[in-house]
Amino acid sequence: MIRPGTSLTKQKQKQRSAAPKVALGKRAEASKPSLDEFLNNCDYVGAVTLLEFERKAREDRKDLLLWLAYSCFHNGEYKKAIDAYDDAMKKDSDPNLHAYKACCYYALTQYQEAEDEANKAPNSPLKTRILFQTAHKRNDESAMMAQHQALSDSKEDQLCLAAIQYLRSHFQEATEIYKRLLVEEREDWALNVYIAFCYYKLDYFDVALEILQTYLTQYPNSITAVNLKACSHYQLYNGKAAEAELKVLQQASSSGNIFQEHDLLQHNLVVFRNGENAIQVLPPLLDIIPEARLNLVIYHLRLNEAMEAYNLIKDLEPSVPREYILKGVVFAALGQQTGSREHLKLAQQLFQLVGASASECDTIPGRQCMASCFFLLRQFEDVLVYLKSIKPYFSNDDDFNWNYGITCAAAGDYKEAREAFLQIQNEKYRAEFSYLSWLTRCYIMSNDAGQAWETYVRMDTSNESFNLLHLIANDCYKMGQFYYACKAFDVLERLDPDPEFWEGKRGAAVGVFQRVVAGKESPDKLQEVVNLLRSSSNPQVEHMINRVMKKWAKENRVKLE
Repeated sequence: MIRPGTSLTKQKQKQRSAAPKVALGKRAEASKPSLDEFLNNCDYVGAVTLLEFERKAREDRKDLLLWLAYSCFHNGEYKKAIDAYDDAMKKDSDPNLHAYKACCYYALTQYQEAEDEANKAPNSPLKTRILFQTAHKRNDESAMMAQHQALSDSKEDQLCLAAIQYLRSHFQEATEIYKRLLVEEREDWALNVYIAFCYYKLDYFDVALEILQTYLTQYPNSITAVNLKACSHYQLYNGKAAEAELKVLQQASSSGNIFQEHDLLQHNLVVFRNGENAIQVLPPLLDIIPEARLNLVIYHLRLNEAMEAYNLIKDLEPSVPREYILKGVVFAALGQQTGSREHLKLAQQLFQLVGASASECDTIPGRQCMASCFFLLRQFEDVLVYLKSIKPYFSNDDDFNWNYGITCAAAGDYKEAREAFLQIQNEKYRAEFSYLSWLTRCYIMSNDAGQAWETYVRMDTSNESFNLLHLIANDCYKMGQFYYACKAFDVLERLDPDPEFWEGKRGAAVGVFQRVVAGKESPDKLQEVVNLLRSSSNPQVEHMINRVMKKWAKENRVKLE
């Protein structure tokens, strides 16, 4: 929920009155608009303008300062409202004005000042509601309990209670209150929006859309309702579908620039457009829209800027699962980048906290968390238990296939790992050395060393290609695929005359010879191995070729040059 007073509340609804009919030749007299007309149309800019004019003209209107404060408050000009209440207090000793002033401080997120001001007011339902809300903001459970007990069954008090339940992520409890109120007053259309918000938070996006339509039928250009509809489409489909839902606001806007005028719409457009303009839009909104901080963290993670993400989230006290998860992801990313075991341990604990909780253990995010927890603990068999349970939901997800492939390979299921890696479509992922090295190992371990060799051949010469060659040589040797091991050790020996590479090449050559003798390898492979051996200057070469291989070839009538 956004706090009251962002520019969301400032939509101007300009109403043009019909021109008065006058006799021919006479000038029409301009009539001053009425305050009631402005307030009925929710045109608080017009109301403020009228009241300030009357104040300067010293016109006599009862409770002018109170109406001015009221209009400023609903226009989001809270400091001006406070000034108006201060002026009113000089003329009127009504102590209830302190409660109205407290509402302004609360809207400015100055919760201590709001509480102090409310305590100056006499006991009233409004005072109770203010103190209930400020106690929640200060995380004062005992004060919240005291104010909760003071709430009545009135509509205002029950709405206040529902708001607290919503803010505490008790969405089901909030829904029950709103539904009860809606039964009592069917035409209170706004209650449908509140219920839709709760279902949205419960991930029932299709239900939220259905309930929201009742309100949109009455108020099709409501920014709050249209925005919620767009967010639901984002969750159900994609950002393009969500942005299309906002076009109705653009068409209804008199300024033609509605997305620049409203904080919430600006924020959500960044999300819908996959982070476009995030650096320009999100930082000024960090203290206004709670999700702005989380989305900026996600933006930095996508750019692999783990330290920037960490600086934004390190002081955040998580209150809902997605905040615990995001903090865990940041700690894991930073720990992997810097080699910090402390941050990896914290990430593992956060994932475990969510995944083991009663409310999340059977959800997809909950199972992802347990998989991440066991992955960081290197318990790959346990990781697979959780990943396999949610695999049908992520068949085309590159991130899932990446993690699933690595886990299968680490657990020894190279065939399954190979299939997972080959399903990855993201070209950036496919170009990373970690992807190529894991896929190469899977090829070798599933007895397809030829594909592993082709992977190396397609690479440009670099340190990474040298490392991949090293992996091919050793893994092929270990798996008894001596032909490709010999080829890999031969290239390594040419690049670096390390005695170990010669020893590997010699052992692989002997392995190929043994397989040819046993009839498990084509004699043509032996000829290639002989050619590879002759490229070495080691004195053992002649003995191996002339005394062993050629002798066997002659005895078995195998052509060997």
